[in-house]
Amino acid sequence: MARITYISGPIVKATLENESPKLLEVAYVGKDKLIGEIVSVERDTITVQVYEATEGLKLGEPVILSGEMLKAILGPGLLGSIYDGIERPLIKLGERIEKGASVYPLSKDKKWHFVPLLKKGDEVEEGDIFGYVKEGSIKHFLTIPHGTEGIIEEIKEEGEYTINEEILCLHNGRKLTMIQEWPVRFGRKYRKRLKPDTPLITGQRIIDFLFPIAKGGTASIPGGFGTGKTILQQTLAKWCDADIIVYIGCGERGNEMTEVLEEFPELEDPKTGKKLIERTILIANTSNMPVSAREASIYLGITIAEYFRDMGYHVALMADSTSRWAEAMRELSTRMGELPIEEGFPAYLSSRIAGVYERAGFVETMSGKVGSLSIIGAVSPPGGDFSEPVTRHTRRFTSVFWALDKELANARFYPAINYTQSYSAYGETVRVWWEDIYKEWYELRSWMMKLLQEDDKLQRIVKLLGSEALPEEQKLTVEIANLVKEVFLQQNAFDPIDAYCPPEKQIALAKALKSLYDWWQACLKEAAIPIKTLKEQKIVEEIIKLRFLKSVPENIEEKIESTYKNLIKIYGEREK
Repeated sequence: MARITYISGPIVKATLENESPKLLEVAYVGKDKLIGEIVSVERDTITVQVYEATEGLKLGEPVILSGEMLKAILGPGLLGSIYDGIERPLIKLGERIEKGASVYPLSKDKKWHFVPLLKKGDEVEEGDIFGYVKEGSIKHFLTIPHGTEGIIEEIKEEGEYTINEEILCLHNGRKLTMIQEWPVRFGRKYRKRLKPDTPLITGQRIIDFLFPIAKGGTASIPGGFGTGKTILQQTLAKWCDADIIVYIGCGERGNEMTEVLEEFPELEDPKTGKKLIERTILIANTSNMPVSAREASIYLGITIAEYFRDMGYHVALMADSTSRWAEAMRELSTRMGELPIEEGFPAYLSSRIAGVYERAGFVETMSGKVGSLSIIGAVSPPGGDFSEPVTRHTRRFTSVFWALDKELANARFYPAINYTQSYSAYGETVRVWWEDIYKEWYELRSWMMKLLQEDDKLQRIVKLLGSEALPEEQKLTVEIANLVKEVFLQQNAFDPIDAYCPPEKQIALAKALKSLYDWWQACLKEAAIPIKTLKEQKIVEEIIKLRFLKSVPENIEEKIESTYKNLIKIYGEREK
């Protein structure tokens, strides 16, 4: 036991009484036993980071050391649940969270239908799958915990069991239930990392086609207030082809988390036809909740995501927003009297951000299955300044950068991703996957990127002098780029068809736009037809409407060719 000697918001210091504390050990603070974590040990004084409100705490009150690290409770019942930053189920806690409230995160009474996959006498080691229960639309595989191995002495028959019932016994006397515990600060073990060469399809054309993220990859979504970070993350959670979604609301406003909590239980899952919430875990830690719990919420979410990854599933984790998480670190660091660096952030900001994103990956699990954890973090730079520390360090440790633009957002352009500032390092790694669908995908993507870059340079002239000041060849670039933005880059999240665009349709749209570009060039070169005339053809209207069709007509390129061949012929006869 220790006694409180100092209180500053969520930071509490206590003097030890014949104890041997460990760093990151869980401590129970005060008479209400508030949950905290030891973050510093100096001689006979410990510093505890408290994950609950400390109002009413008094000097001299006891601090009890648990002897354990902050752990996540893992097992059947996680899917569809809503937790706070330290894995307390918010539904069970009720409207008002009492101080020191301790509620078990999983139901101890619900019975699960257990199906054994091994038998008596089988030899097992850590990570091996010994059975499963059906949870929602997935099989929740049960694995041998870390550091455990032996020969099965007894395994329960197929039947109904609660999570705390012993279902497997080893010859060395070790008995296992459906529950596992894992310290949230440390990544779960796996055999080896694999090359992330399969894209995480999101149905958003600008992401999948131009700036793809691979399964097991990392991405950041920086953007100022009102640029659509939360909407984009919610869209990715709804439509991406991951098996499991972990959504962390880290320090965001309550109304934004309320939208998620209201929408997800009602949304139909495009993969299973059931409710989306059935394969989603929500961790809600809003801005009016204790600041220190934000810091734990991201680690909790990643640990839960790794647990499902180890079953051989593809998991997508959305963290909204990592800036609030970094701000929590800054406040805690300041209260502890640590020396700050730029903008008041602690010196370890960079290593903490790196430590979060390095837990993503496409891996071979301990059971021999293949699974992945993709981490997509939103960043909220003040005033949209991408040079501030959190955005800058996040950019260093993520392979995809989807920069949201205030001007595009104000123009109601969704997703408001700035195509000149954004990039993806996975273009080459996912190339083989895309070229299985269309052999010339990489060339098509390169053409579109180059076109948009040329248009960006020309827009400066257009803004000053208007498009009429440009020569015809440059007018062609500007007009086709406008069509690319309208038809391909922009998507209507509320349209039942345009909200999600499958890869085959993305390629068909891009091919139609490239075909139009090629024929406009031919018309300009062979018959000097003005761009004004080219864009007035009816086929252009048909191309604009393509994104609202379920599929692109197969003959669209033939119609484009026929339209402009006739136009060249007409102009040729006029010249004669």
